[in-house]
Amino acid sequence: MKRDGAWILKAAQQRALDEASVRAGTPAEELMESAGTHAAEWILSHLRPGSVIVLAGPGGNGGDAFVVARHLLKAGVTVRVFSLRSIDSCNPLTRTMAKRLMELGVKNHVLRTERSLLDRAMDDADCIIDGLFGSGLSRPLIEEDAAVIGVLNNKAVPIISLDLPSGLASDSGRLPGPAIRADITLAMAFYKPSHWLYPAAEYCGDVQIVGVAYPEETISRVSPTARVHDAEAIGTMLPPRSPSGHKGTFGRVLVIGGSQGMTGAAILCARGALRAGTGLVTLALPESIAPIIQAAVPEAITLPLPDRDGRSVDSPDLLERLKPAMKGADVLAIGPGLSRDPGTMQLVRRIIGAFTGKLVIDADAIHALEGHPDLLVSLAGRAVLTPHPGEFAALIGSTAHDVDANRLPLVAEFISQQSLALVLKGRPTIIGLMDRSVVVNPTGNTGLATGGSGDVLTGLLAGLIAGGSSLSAAAVAAPFIHGLAADQWAAEFSERSLMPSDVLDALPRILKELEP
Repeated sequence: MKRDGAWILKAAQQRALDEASVRAGTPAEELMESAGTHAAEWILSHLRPGSVIVLAGPGGNGGDAFVVARHLLKAGVTVRVFSLRSIDSCNPLTRTMAKRLMELGVKNHVLRTERSLLDRAMDDADCIIDGLFGSGLSRPLIEEDAAVIGVLNNKAVPIISLDLPSGLASDSGRLPGPAIRADITLAMAFYKPSHWLYPAAEYCGDVQIVGVAYPEETISRVSPTARVHDAEAIGTMLPPRSPSGHKGTFGRVLVIGGSQGMTGAAILCARGALRAGTGLVTLALPESIAPIIQAAVPEAITLPLPDRDGRSVDSPDLLERLKPAMKGADVLAIGPGLSRDPGTMQLVRRIIGAFTGKLVIDADAIHALEGHPDLLVSLAGRAVLTPHPGEFAALIGSTAHDVDANRLPLVAEFISQQSLALVLKGRPTIIGLMDRSVVVNPTGNTGLATGGSGDVLTGLLAGLIAGGSSLSAAAVAAPFIHGLAADQWAAEFSERSLMPSDVLDALPRILKELEP
């Protein structure tokens, strides 16, 4: 997989990059001028405002705001500037940028003493530029500053935040306190974790990256916290299809899943693999439900297994019955709809221990791994796990709440200890890869929060791997494609109406769009 994509940096990483750039010969003033210039160009190009209010804090974010104000003014925009504190209380570089603006005849109003003027000015403004607090904020705002935030959020004036909506902390999805609800956030060169992590991400609106003149040689020494890939990059991760290929060329997936009452999980998984272009899908499932599934997925081969009350159970000869299918499979997708019956869990562990190929492990099969670190070790380099927060929490000895609150660092920690790929489902989906890198999936919405969505994803992921994608490429591409199907549905209909079968029906169109 290519080393590309937009980067996510924590606040300390970007500060270190600033300092390294200065040491390499790019003055801090040039970096700030570059950031503010690019932000102003984006605003002029996309919004074309006639009148703006610019809000500037005492730190670097305020300095960016003063630069933005100067360039908007020179472009003919009416600019009113309000600083959070007096100009003399700003840091030296921000003070310099403020004075350059004042030299052009712009009057600065201090919010502490002239807030009523801000209230009146907002009635005539096309938009507000928020440069009050940036990525350095790590505490709740004091009451006086929080009151300003409240005034801004209660006005129907579009807000464009520079780098981060004021009041958010850069590195977390948590809300330290009151924060601006931006319509647009202009991230300076890189995303921050809070642009993607909830609930903070809800406050960021549409996040766009604008350039900063960092030296390339300095950037090349940075290791990002995570990456975000776009559709063009995802297209390169799809397995190629030879014009002379046949069903063996395009891979063989063995799905082990399904139980009484959960036949749909196995059906959706198999159909996901078939939609991914898999040459041959075999469904191993309890024999009592085999006729139902065979009728629903006639394209798949069915392999009935001994069961009790509609649930597959371990038996002395079961592995012998599975061996031909396991030997012929390029990928084993195991877990959808299996149930957590103790006998089934024992069966899952035996199958995982015996299968030597690539695996996608989902749902109840992840539960079977709990307390069996030896099995995790045996999967090194050849497995993708696809848990939801509760399943991941059980695997690492945590809680679903803690996983949701710390999904980015917990995934990074897990892959630092295990040679596995991990797809932590949710909003956003966080993907940990075997090279220890982390990817944030940018697609998807609440329409996917319904039973069966994850089964489609498991099948899609297994199908891409069987067709020739690397485990890492498939682990990144499958959630993107899956989420894009949900986004396209929501754009035409509504999130709440989406069903897993709708995702399956959208896959042909989406794959056509993404194929290079």
